[in-house]
Amino acid sequence: MPPQTVDPEDGYEKFQIAEKYHGNWMKLYIDKNSSEVLSNMGKKLLKLYLEALQAMSAALSKQLGKYDMYSMMMGMNLILQVLVLLLLAMPEALSSTACVDVPVATTFLSLPFYLLVLLGSSVHVLVCTSSEASCYFCLLPWLLAFITIVFSSALFCSLVAMAAGRALKVNKKQPKTSSSEWTLSELDVLLLVGTFGHTLSLTSSSFVEEEHQTWYFLLNTLCLAVFQDVCRKYFREKKRPVEEEEESLPLTSTREEKTAFFSPVAELGVSAESEKWLALAAPLLTLACCRMLRSLNQTGVQWAHLPDLSHWLNSGDHKVFLSLLSILSLLLIFLLVQRHCSLVSKIALALGLLGVYSYRAAVGSVLLPWQHSSQTMSKGTGEAHFVYIFILGILFTGVKDLLRSQTMSSVMDGRCIKSRGLWEVYSGMVLLVALLFRAHNLPTLACCLLIQTLMAQFIWKRLHYDAAQTTIMHYWFGQAFFYFQGNSNNIATVDISVGFVGLESYVEAPAVFLTAFSTYAGPLLWACHLVCYLSSERDSSYCFALLRSIPAVFYIILVTVLRYHLFIWSVFSPKLLYEAMHTLITTAVCLFFSFMDQDLTKRP
Repeated sequence: MPPQTVDPEDGYEKFQIAEKYHGNWMKLYIDKNSSEVLSNMGKKLLKLYLEALQAMSAALSKQLGKYDMYSMMMGMNLILQVLVLLLLAMPEALSSTACVDVPVATTFLSLPFYLLVLLGSSVHVLVCTSSEASCYFCLLPWLLAFITIVFSSALFCSLVAMAAGRALKVNKKQPKTSSSEWTLSELDVLLLVGTFGHTLSLTSSSFVEEEHQTWYFLLNTLCLAVFQDVCRKYFREKKRPVEEEEESLPLTSTREEKTAFFSPVAELGVSAESEKWLALAAPLLTLACCRMLRSLNQTGVQWAHLPDLSHWLNSGDHKVFLSLLSILSLLLIFLLVQRHCSLVSKIALALGLLGVYSYRAAVGSVLLPWQHSSQTMSKGTGEAHFVYIFILGILFTGVKDLLRSQTMSSVMDGRCIKSRGLWEVYSGMVLLVALLFRAHNLPTLACCLLIQTLMAQFIWKRLHYDAAQTTIMHYWFGQAFFYFQGNSNNIATVDISVGFVGLESYVEAPAVFLTAFSTYAGPLLWACHLVCYLSSERDSSYCFALLRSIPAVFYIILVTVLRYHLFIWSVFSPKLLYEAMHTLITTAVCLFFSFMDQDLTKRP
């Protein structure tokens, strides 16, 4: 059907009629006619004005916003089906086997599948052959469009079959399950309410503009809740003798099965009593780091114009302080990362971090120890290439170990090599982030690694948090560090200069990759730390995918509904672009998780 047209002259003509009627009403008012006549004419005048405004508003909306509703509905249909699939797969994905049975084979042999394909193809042909306006989905090759319709129909039939199977299982189950299986702790309630509360806050343009405040509040609340759990564990609860014995053992005894984790408590010879105070200090130190990072980079809309620590550090008079801070940050990064690396990777990491500082000195951001004044700046291409060599070397070593773990005959040896390979890949990513970050943002990376170490060594394992709780915490920290970097939901805050690190001129593919990697470095590092930390857990990728899918699907539907909103192009559309890119990166990470989480128990 052709799009409905609204004549803009119609509203203007109604407005002119209302103006003439308004003049007549004014004459009667000046002549002091009866109040009843004025009242009736006033009501009719108000009605004429409202009709004119409604007609002009409709004409203006039709002229300014023409949306491809067919393509938008097809896209929403696909993402909704993916979200429903993740929700239906929850019981199996969170089970010990972590294996989801999607009835794909039976779907292709069912009659509803062919009926849906026929219906979808008919609608596609009808829309694409009768519509006057161009449609993105209609511009695709017919084969690709047909494959999309087949995929959507098969997925819909599979979802119906899975839902029916879940309903039958629920009906067959006897109501013997104890209520303790469904009880939620205080931390569970906080994580669920915070996650869904943030999703609902995206309906407000003000909350979208100042989204960083939401994550800062949630992170501070989470740290206080964790501190409460630590106090309850060490001071309020009476420990059983078995627990006391277990906690008196050095942490390395609980980590021997995962050789990738080395406890700093055991390495430093700290007693169990000291470990308790370190555990108490971990949430408070995390709060202190977060408060410092908030002052480092102002973001959002309201306070973005105010000076922050990054402006003070980047001024020419304080380059010495920035240089010292960069050196300390790089030293802390090396100390925190090298624990999980082999000897060769440790040397490569140290040389790579030296190259990072040399690169920043070459571009004029920091000073070398023997340099007392600014020298002639360069692009630092040679220094960046020097660092890239070590990054590729570390990543190659990690990927090699990951591939070896898939072919090991022993399950335990395969898991150890896999864990080591994951940490090698993580170390290479940290070195790449250190190269791409500006000098004033190196403390952000150091604090990120410090918080990860504190939470891993003293909180997550010692308080027996499960994989789902740990995954949600990683997601929250990743979102907060996205804004700690200085990012916002405004396109203007994207640092496109990182796309030229190590390049003499603009090259599209590496420039896009480096810019995206630097922009989402916070969520990426926390996601990669999650897969390294939970290398033996097989449901971490599922939880992470579900956490990213819920706000993405909700926001896409919201933007579709609010497509005529006053701030659709200035607030909601840039946020949609960020959500789409974040979802794309999360999809790539989850695919990597799934590939690395292949079942190793089938080996002899």
